[in-house]
Amino acid sequence: MLNFMESLGIDVGGSGIKGAIVNTKNGEFITERHRTETPQPATPEIIAETIKQIADHFNWTGKIGCGFPSVIQNGIIRTAANIDKSCIGVNANELFSAVTGRQIKVYNDADAAGFAELRFGKVKNFKGLALFLTVGTGIGSALFYEGKLIPNTEFGHMYMNNKLKAEHFTSDAIRKKEDLNWKNWGKRFNEYLEYMETLLYPELIILGGGASKKFEKFSSEITIKAPIEPAQLLNNAGIIGAALLA
Repeated sequence: MLNFMESLGIDVGGSGIKGAIVNTKNGEFITERHRTETPQPATPEIIAETIKQIADHFNWTGKIGCGFPSVIQNGIIRTAANIDKSCIGVNANELFSAVTGRQIKVYNDADAAGFAELRFGKVKNFKGLALFLTVGTGIGSALFYEGKLIPNTEFGHMYMNNKLKAEHFTSDAIRKKEDLNWKNWGKRFNEYLEYMETLLYPELIILGGGASKKFEKFSSEITIKAPIEPAQLLNNAGIIGAALLA
Protein backbone atom coordinates (compact mmCIF):
# COMPACT_ATOMS: atom_id res chain seq x y z
CA MET A 1 0.00 0.00 0.00
CA LEU A 2 1.29 3.45 -0.92
CA ASN A 3 2.09 5.90 1.85
CA PHE A 4 0.76 9.32 0.87
CA MET A 5 3.63 10.99 2.74
CA GLU A 6 6.01 9.29 0.30
CA SER A 7 6.74 10.22 -3.30
CA LEU A 8 9.29 9.34 -5.96
CA GLY A 9 11.41 12.27 -7.05
CA ILE A 10 13.50 12.11 -10.23
CA ASP A 11 16.07 14.69 -11.28
CA VAL A 12 17.00 14.70 -14.98
CA GLY A 13 20.37 16.30 -15.65
CA GLY A 14 22.62 16.73 -18.63
CA SER A 15 24.97 13.98 -17.44
CA GLY A 16 22.89 11.85 -15.05
CA ILE A 17 19.30 10.94 -14.14
CA LYS A 18 18.79 10.12 -10.47
CA GLY A 19 15.89 9.33 -8.21
CA ALA A 20 14.86 8.31 -4.70
CA ILE A 21 11.70 7.81 -2.68
CA VAL A 22 11.27 10.78 -0.36
CA ASN A 23 9.35 11.37 2.85
CA THR A 24 7.50 14.54 1.86
CA LYS A 25 6.81 15.46 5.48
CA ASN A 26 10.46 15.90 6.44
CA GLY A 27 12.29 15.87 3.08
CA GLU A 28 14.45 12.85 3.92
CA PHE A 29 15.31 10.02 1.58
CA ILE A 30 13.55 6.75 2.39
CA THR A 31 15.70 4.81 -0.08
CA GLU A 32 19.23 5.08 -1.40
CA ARG A 33 19.57 7.33 -4.42
CA HIS A 34 19.61 5.44 -7.74
CA ARG A 35 21.52 7.05 -10.61
CA THR A 36 21.99 6.24 -14.27
CA GLU A 37 23.83 8.06 -17.06
CA THR A 38 21.73 10.40 -19.18
CA PRO A 39 21.29 8.59 -22.51
CA GLN A 40 22.76 10.18 -25.62
CA PRO A 41 21.15 11.49 -27.66
CA ALA A 42 18.82 12.66 -24.88
CA THR A 43 15.60 12.41 -26.89
CA PRO A 44 12.27 12.61 -25.04
CA GLU A 45 11.39 8.97 -25.77
CA ILE A 46 14.72 7.64 -24.48
CA ILE A 47 14.55 9.85 -21.39
CA ALA A 48 11.04 8.54 -20.74
CA GLU A 49 12.32 4.95 -20.93
CA THR A 50 15.11 5.80 -18.47
CA ILE A 51 12.60 7.32 -16.05
CA LYS A 52 10.56 4.12 -16.35
CA GLN A 53 13.67 2.08 -15.47
CA ILE A 54 14.19 4.17 -12.32
CA ALA A 55 10.54 3.78 -11.30
CA ASP A 56 10.80 0.02 -11.94
CA HIS A 57 13.98 -0.11 -9.84
CA PHE A 58 11.98 1.12 -6.84
CA ASN A 59 8.87 -0.94 -7.74
CA TRP A 60 7.06 2.39 -7.57
CA THR A 61 3.48 2.69 -8.84
CA GLY A 62 2.42 6.04 -7.35
CA LYS A 63 2.83 9.63 -8.48
CA ILE A 64 6.23 10.85 -9.65
CA GLY A 65 7.68 14.35 -9.68
CA CYS A 66 10.38 15.04 -12.25
CA GLY A 67 12.83 17.94 -12.42
CA PHE A 68 13.84 18.58 -16.03
CA PRO A 69 16.58 20.85 -17.53
CA SER A 70 14.23 23.07 -19.50
CA VAL A 71 11.65 25.81 -19.28
CA ILE A 72 8.45 23.88 -18.55
CA GLN A 73 5.06 25.46 -19.16
CA ASN A 74 2.08 23.33 -18.15
CA GLY A 75 4.15 20.22 -18.78
CA ILE A 76 5.41 21.31 -22.21
CA ILE A 77 9.17 21.46 -22.84
CA ARG A 78 10.10 24.89 -24.23
CA THR A 79 13.93 24.86 -24.30
CA ALA A 80 16.70 22.27 -24.74
CA ALA A 81 20.16 23.46 -23.69
CA ASN A 82 21.68 20.18 -22.44
CA ILE A 83 19.22 17.72 -23.98
CA ASP A 84 18.23 16.86 -27.55
CA LYS A 85 16.46 19.60 -29.50
CA SER A 86 13.70 17.12 -30.38
CA CYS A 87 12.41 17.62 -26.82
CA ILE A 88 11.14 21.12 -27.63
CA GLY A 89 7.35 21.26 -27.87
CA VAL A 90 6.80 17.82 -26.33
CA ASN A 91 4.22 17.50 -23.56
CA ALA A 92 6.49 15.76 -21.05
CA ASN A 93 3.65 15.15 -18.57
CA GLU A 94 1.72 13.16 -21.17
CA LEU A 95 4.68 11.34 -22.77
CA PHE A 96 6.41 10.32 -19.54
CA SER A 97 3.13 9.21 -17.98
CA ALA A 98 2.22 7.13 -21.04
CA VAL A 99 5.63 5.43 -21.28
CA THR A 100 5.99 4.70 -17.57
CA GLY A 101 2.38 3.85 -16.79
CA ARG A 102 2.54 6.22 -13.80
CA GLN A 103 1.24 9.74 -13.25
CA ILE A 104 4.17 12.12 -13.73
CA LYS A 105 4.38 15.89 -13.30
CA VAL A 106 7.40 17.62 -14.82
CA TYR A 107 8.94 20.90 -13.60
CA ASN A 108 12.00 22.98 -14.35
CA ASP A 109 14.85 21.27 -12.49
CA ALA A 110 16.17 24.36 -10.70
CA ASP A 111 12.64 25.34 -9.67
CA ALA A 112 12.22 21.88 -8.16
CA ALA A 113 15.54 22.08 -6.29
CA GLY A 114 14.78 25.60 -5.11
CA PHE A 115 11.36 24.51 -3.90
CA ALA A 116 13.04 21.94 -1.66
CA GLU A 117 15.23 24.68 -0.16
CA LEU A 118 12.11 26.81 0.29
CA ARG A 119 10.36 24.04 2.20
CA PHE A 120 13.24 22.52 4.18
CA GLY A 121 16.43 24.51 3.59
CA LYS A 122 18.03 27.93 3.59
CA VAL A 123 15.11 29.76 1.94
CA LYS A 124 12.59 28.57 4.53
CA ASN A 125 11.00 31.56 6.32
CA PHE A 126 13.10 34.01 4.25
CA LYS A 127 10.82 36.82 3.10
CA GLY A 128 13.16 38.87 0.92
CA LEU A 129 14.37 38.30 -2.64
CA ALA A 130 16.35 35.04 -2.76
CA LEU A 131 18.22 33.69 -5.78
CA PHE A 132 18.89 29.94 -5.95
CA LEU A 133 21.52 28.70 -8.41
CA THR A 134 22.38 25.11 -9.35
CA VAL A 135 25.82 24.66 -10.86
CA GLY A 136 26.49 21.42 -12.71
CA THR A 137 26.48 20.55 -16.42
CA GLY A 138 24.77 23.92 -16.85
CA ILE A 139 23.56 26.66 -14.52
CA GLY A 140 19.96 26.55 -13.34
CA SER A 141 18.16 29.24 -11.37
CA ALA A 142 15.13 29.76 -9.20
CA LEU A 143 13.91 33.07 -7.83
CA PHE A 144 11.86 33.53 -4.67
CA TYR A 145 10.17 36.62 -3.30
CA GLU A 146 8.33 36.64 0.02
CA GLY A 147 8.37 32.84 0.04
CA LYS A 148 6.87 32.44 -3.44
CA LEU A 149 8.51 30.90 -6.49
CA ILE A 150 8.82 32.88 -9.72
CA PRO A 151 9.23 29.99 -12.21
CA ASN A 152 11.37 29.41 -15.31
CA THR A 153 13.93 32.19 -14.83
CA GLU A 154 16.84 30.37 -16.59
CA PHE A 155 19.48 32.92 -15.56
CA GLY A 156 22.18 30.47 -16.62
CA HIS A 157 21.37 31.47 -20.20
CA MET A 158 22.04 35.15 -19.62
CA TYR A 159 24.74 36.54 -21.90
CA MET A 160 27.78 37.89 -20.08
CA ASN A 161 29.79 40.93 -21.15
CA ASN A 162 32.15 38.53 -22.95
CA LYS A 163 29.19 37.52 -25.17
CA LEU A 164 29.11 34.01 -23.72
CA LYS A 165 26.14 32.48 -22.02
CA ALA A 166 26.80 32.20 -18.29
CA GLU A 167 26.77 28.41 -18.31
CA HIS A 168 29.22 28.38 -21.22
CA PHE A 169 31.56 30.55 -19.14
CA THR A 170 31.32 29.22 -15.61
CA SER A 171 29.41 25.95 -15.25
CA ASP A 172 31.03 23.01 -13.51
CA ALA A 173 31.24 21.26 -16.88
CA ILE A 174 33.32 24.18 -18.19
CA ARG A 175 35.56 23.99 -15.11
CA LYS A 176 36.28 20.35 -15.91
CA LYS A 177 36.61 20.89 -19.68
CA GLU A 178 39.14 23.70 -19.27
CA ASP A 179 40.84 22.02 -16.30
CA LEU A 180 40.41 25.08 -14.07
CA ASN A 181 41.34 24.81 -10.42
CA TRP A 182 38.65 25.84 -7.95
CA LYS A 183 40.14 29.28 -7.25
CA ASN A 184 40.39 30.23 -10.92
CA TRP A 185 36.92 28.90 -11.55
CA GLY A 186 35.72 30.85 -8.50
CA LYS A 187 36.95 34.09 -10.08
CA ARG A 188 34.81 33.35 -13.13
CA PHE A 189 31.84 32.43 -11.02
CA ASN A 190 32.24 35.66 -9.07
CA GLU A 191 32.01 37.62 -12.35
CA TYR A 192 28.69 35.93 -13.01
CA LEU A 193 27.46 36.64 -9.47
CA GLU A 194 28.43 40.30 -9.83
CA TYR A 195 26.41 40.42 -13.04
CA MET A 196 23.40 38.85 -11.33
CA GLU A 197 23.73 41.21 -8.37
CA THR A 198 23.53 44.29 -10.59
CA LEU A 199 20.54 42.79 -12.39
CA LEU A 200 18.45 41.64 -9.41
CA TYR A 201 19.99 42.93 -6.16
CA PRO A 202 19.11 39.70 -4.33
CA GLU A 203 19.20 39.71 -0.54
CA LEU A 204 20.32 36.08 -0.37
CA ILE A 205 21.98 33.69 -2.84
CA ILE A 206 21.86 29.94 -2.28
CA LEU A 207 24.18 27.66 -4.24
CA GLY A 208 23.09 24.14 -5.17
CA GLY A 209 24.21 21.48 -7.61
CA GLY A 210 27.51 19.62 -7.62
CA ALA A 211 29.59 22.78 -6.97
CA SER A 212 27.78 23.37 -3.67
CA LYS A 213 29.72 20.48 -2.13
CA LYS A 214 33.03 22.26 -2.90
CA PHE A 215 32.04 25.75 -1.71
CA GLU A 216 34.97 26.07 0.70
CA LYS A 217 37.40 25.60 -2.23
CA PHE A 218 36.31 28.78 -4.02
CA SER A 219 34.43 30.87 -1.44
CA SER A 220 37.50 33.10 -0.93
CA GLU A 221 37.06 34.40 -4.50
CA ILE A 222 33.45 35.53 -3.97
CA THR A 223 33.27 39.30 -3.36
CA ILE A 224 29.61 40.18 -3.93
CA LYS A 225 27.65 42.10 -1.31
CA ALA A 226 24.77 39.65 -1.02
CA PRO A 227 25.30 36.78 1.42
CA ILE A 228 25.91 33.49 -0.39
CA GLU A 229 25.64 30.05 1.18
CA PRO A 230 25.69 26.45 -0.05
CA ALA A 231 22.27 24.81 -0.15
CA GLN A 232 21.33 22.93 3.00
CA LEU A 233 20.15 20.00 0.90
CA LEU A 234 23.21 20.18 -1.39
CA ASN A 235 22.87 18.03 -4.52
CA ASN A 236 19.80 16.14 -3.24
CA ALA A 237 17.56 19.19 -3.51
CA GLY A 238 16.39 18.38 -7.05
CA ILE A 239 15.09 14.94 -6.10
CA ILE A 240 13.46 16.21 -2.91
CA GLY A 241 11.78 19.18 -4.62
CA ALA A 242 10.46 17.03 -7.46
CA ALA A 243 8.98 14.58 -4.93
CA LEU A 244 7.32 17.45 -3.04
CA LEU A 245 5.82 18.92 -6.21
CA ALA A 246 4.41 15.52 -7.20
